[in-house]
Amino acid sequence: MLRFIKNWTLPLAMLAGVIGYFCFSELDFLAPTKPVVKVAVSFLTPFLIFSQLLLTFCKVEVKELTPRGWHGWLLLCQLVSAAVVAGVLYTCTLDEAWRVALEGMLVCLICPTATAAAVVTGKLGGNAAALTTYTLASNLLAAVFVPLVFPLVEPSTVEFMTAFLYLLGKVFPLLLFPFFLALLLRHFLPSVHRFLVGLKDMAFYLWAVALTIVMAQTTRSVVEGDVAVSEEILIATLILVVCVLQFAVGKWIGGRYQERISGGQALGQKNTVLAIWMAYTYLNPASAIAPGSYVLWQNLINSWQLWKKRKQEEQ
Repeated sequence: MLRFIKNWTLPLAMLAGVIGYFCFSELDFLAPTKPVVKVAVSFLTPFLIFSQLLLTFCKVEVKELTPRGWHGWLLLCQLVSAAVVAGVLYTCTLDEAWRVALEGMLVCLICPTATAAAVVTGKLGGNAAALTTYTLASNLLAAVFVPLVFPLVEPSTVEFMTAFLYLLGKVFPLLLFPFFLALLLRHFLPSVHRFLVGLKDMAFYLWAVALTIVMAQTTRSVVEGDVAVSEEILIATLILVVCVLQFAVGKWIGGRYQERISGGQALGQKNTVLAIWMAYTYLNPASAIAPGSYVLWQNLINSWQLWKKRKQEEQ
């Protein structure tokens, strides 16, 4: 049983999120716990992201955090693809279904790399340090692009500096504080640092817990939203194509620099928690279905990659 859970952690986490949502929405005896759970989740999600980043950064040498050639190409792909979609939304008159779908596509393209991507990259045998560098760079790109471009797509959004500072304040503390804490532990508390480094797969399982929470929130958005089923299918299908293309392009570019695994995870694995927030905050709230769909697709791809890696190791 333990071996089965370890091998299929990601699908089980997604299934647990779906089941958890329906349990809390359908079982009356759980109703009194909903306010407590809501508050707990609001604190637990950033704590899990912080903890898994700390464990990841503890395993990375600062001298390894250097820009690579493929970083620039992936950032260019991220910027150009998002700018093209934003241009279509700004210049073309679209019906509501396609507009929502393209807004969802936009947020999934510009969304930065997941804070947990280094965890999966490490398990797949990639370069976690190089991916961590790209994660920081992609968050900087998103912090500038989103407040600059999204107001043109949805004119009702807030002014530039307010949006820019809000997004900056939401993303960077989770990225920078664990990094500096890892540095401090390495130099001033080496015994604690060694202990954290010794927790080999803990960051991966913390990410699985966070995935369960996100999947429950995504299920709630789909079930309780007022979007037609046909529109949900359109969005999910479009995002499947986007997800596969980003993994494929990332692997192709990374492969030219002998970083195929890191390149694929850098461009393909997105911070969907942040993406859902950006969709709700800056765009049509219905477009949040897109990053919700991306949660499913990227983790199915990650589950397949981890299964393939495990089979290779067994042989």
